Amino acid sequence: MNKGKDNEKKEKDSRLYNKNFMQACENATNGIVYCATTQTNITKELILGTLVMIISLFYNFTTAEFLCLTFAVFFVIFAEFVNTAIETIVDLYVDVYHPKAKIAKDVGAGAVVLTAINAIIVAYFLFFRETELTQMANSIFNQVLASPTHLVFVAIIITLIAILAMKGAFKKKEMTEGEKTTFLPSGQSALAFAILAVTWIYSKNLIIFCLALTLAIMIIGNRIYNKKTFGEVLYGAFMGVLIVLMVYGLTIFKM
Repeated sequence: MNKGKDNEKKEKDSRLYNKNFMQACENATNGIVYCATTQTNITKELILGTLVMIISLFYNFTTAEFLCLTFAVFFVIFAEFVNTAIETIVDLYVDVYHPKAKIAKDVGAGAVVLTAINAIIVAYFLFFRETELTQMANSIFNQVLASPTHLVFVAIIITLIAILAMKGAFKKKEMTEGEKTTFLPSGQSALAFAILAVTWIYSKNLIIFCLALTLAIMIIGNRIYNKKTFGEVLYGAFMGVLIVLMVYGLTIFKM
């Protein structure tokens, strides 16, 4: 009898705590996919964030300016995630109207509004300067060629958002149609091979490329070990490389 209770307790504990780092990452990814799938505002913010990252390629931002822009974009999404968590917890414990529950939800929503205002201010000072607009009109691709590091980070960010958007779309289809999707691109493989692609493009060093390739192959092996099929891993890897090449292609047209 005690043995049965101990097993039940262990099973319960395994659901409450992460067994290892990989499970923690998987649970975090599930949380991101859930928000991207069920929260309309987060879906819109991810789309806007992608557009902002693409538009930023045509501006000659300094490192500090690009970091300010990136933090502003991710800060809005982060606040929306926290607001979703607050609303979920409140709904879990309160199933009727309560003034304090309303305050908790209103404060969470207020935090999102403040981060959005901050993002608008940052975007105004970065994007709507007259000199920058004039430069972009005269030579739209010169800024992209002048900042390869900028291209790297934009390509990786777009890869991440694309993977999340695809996972979110399939997850939403599962929830609406009740059909379980068995074939999804591996997000970790996509990110690993996106990094591998930019490493080769900008280093042109065979030793560095081989080291990056070794790490990418190790990630693929880990995903297959964790019950991802070879097709899903290959799909993710191809997707990561393709997105990087599409972003890098902007410079090829200029050349």
